[in-house]
Amino acid sequence: GASGTQKTSVIYKVGQIVDIKGNGSVHKGMPHKFYHGKTGIVWNVTRRAVGVEVNKLVGNRILPKRIHVRVEHCSHSKCRLEFLERVTKNEKVKNEAKKNGTTVNTKRQAVGPRPADK
Repeated sequence: GASGTQKTSVIYKVGQIVDIKGNGSVHKGMPHKFYHGKTGIVWNVTRRAVGVEVNKLVGNRILPKRIHVRVEHCSHSKCRLEFLERVTKNEKVKNEAKKNGTTVNTKRQAVGPRPADK
């Protein structure tokens, strides 16, 4: 069925990261099947559409492609949420360590090998 007005009332700004997902109930401004599921950066905003820059693998090179997609086929990407949460957590840990006069390692650590079964 037809999508609600919530999808069209979302505000997009230049520089934001968006996911492209073709919505079958809206045929206008639908992206090509290649771009379905791709993530890109907003470079242009119009009344009903969003210009998104997406990387496309062509042969042996990656080309930045600029496409316009209607807002019904876009959604804000959640790919940076984990990074931003980690940054705020690291800042808190650094401030606590500074107060205590200690040093702390805020780098992500690789998961080591599992212990052997005995």
